[in-house]
Amino acid sequence: MPQPRKLHDRYFKQAKAEGYVARSAYKLLEINDKFRIVRSGDRVLDLGCAPGSWMQVAAKTVGNKGLVVGVDLQPVGPNVAPGARTVQGDIFKVEPATLLDLSGSLFDVVLSDMAPSTTGHGDDFLSVRLCRRVLEILPPLLSPGGSLAMKVLEGEEFPELLREVRALFTRVKGFKPDSSRDVSREMFIVADGYRPPVPAKPLGSAS
Repeated sequence: MPQPRKLHDRYFKQAKAEGYVARSAYKLLEINDKFRIVRSGDRVLDLGCAPGSWMQVAAKTVGNKGLVVGVDLQPVGPNVAPGARTVQGDIFKVEPATLLDLSGSLFDVVLSDMAPSTTGHGDDFLSVRLCRRVLEILPPLLSPGGSLAMKVLEGEEFPELLREVRALFTRVKGFKPDSSRDVSREMFIVADGYRPPVPAKPLGSAS
């Protein structure tokens, strides 16, 4: 028989003890311990930021000289990550210019812990759709050489998504933190060395 899901595991209890709003904080802590994608002074964009645990980790890491901007469909309380700025909105509709206005310049890091509303059927395809939206909005937001960490549910389209990320970044790895639940299909794609795509020249333009 499958083992029952442990809702209140050690990461849940540790998050409560250490002041994080969710156990997912430890996923970003593990990612950053291994890959160092978020550094002091960075400007960080957190897509799908609610309830705010990744913003908490990022804000502590970037310090007073950095900045964290979060976007989510759900509101995030202003006291979750002091100093962070949030936008309530749909990632498919929020204008990049709105986010740049909050940051003042291009971001050094884009994070995404977004997940679709799971139904048990086709969840991996919906997850990949969210990831492709992240890749789609990178050019006007992420600085050349910047970093990315985003969650995806493994499935049929995972290898192709990985190829798409590798076309945009110098270094790309798949990583599953110890703090991910054993039964979860979630994987994190971690990348750095962003290479913005070169815009296609209009037909008939001079070479």
